Amino acid sequence: MRRTIFDTPVINSFFRLLSRIGLKLFGWKLEGQRPDASKYVIIAAPHTSNWDFIFIIAFAFTFRIKVFWMGKNTLFKGPFGSVMRWLGGIPVDRNKANGLVQQVVDTFNSCTELAVAIPPEGTRSKVRQWRSGFYHVAHSAGVPIALSFLDFKKKVGGFGPMFSPTGDYEADLIKIQDFYKDMTGKHPRKFA
Repeated sequence: MRRTIFDTPVINSFFRLLSRIGLKLFGWKLEGQRPDASKYVIIAAPHTSNWDFIFIIAFAFTFRIKVFWMGKNTLFKGPFGSVMRWLGGIPVDRNKANGLVQQVVDTFNSCTELAVAIPPEGTRSKVRQWRSGFYHVAHSAGVPIALSFLDFKKKVGGFGPMFSPTGDYEADLIKIQDFYKDMTGKHPRKFA
């Protein structure tokens, strides 16, 4: 994969320090351990606010993870497009069925190390059900899913257990969502 902010030595060190200080000043605590895998999908949930992005990047620096994340393609237009890519962004056109899952699977298959954060809601708006792309990417690529979280009520963020998809999406989704049942997003009404 391409170089990002996480590969830039002086800037990486600066933002790691800034992230630790910022999280501490805002009263946030880390929980869990950095995933012990070279390749994995990160569930980024709950995803209810633009603040989630800032906190996820801060936690990535703190946990020393080079994270890539998926975002709507409009974020990558104009002068900030290259900045968003440098921050690890992968543009996604949610209006097209363009084989995105297979593209990400192919990327996993061509890399020796890769962590991609995918919000299962697919949006900051309230949704009735999670999108299944994160699951199909992990299962098809043969990589585990890191259950990461931001709990705004408790001001705790980090990682829960790793989850290995079995291929039974419905049964696995029940187990995955059970982990998140007590999590509170920035805007609780928007979390499914």
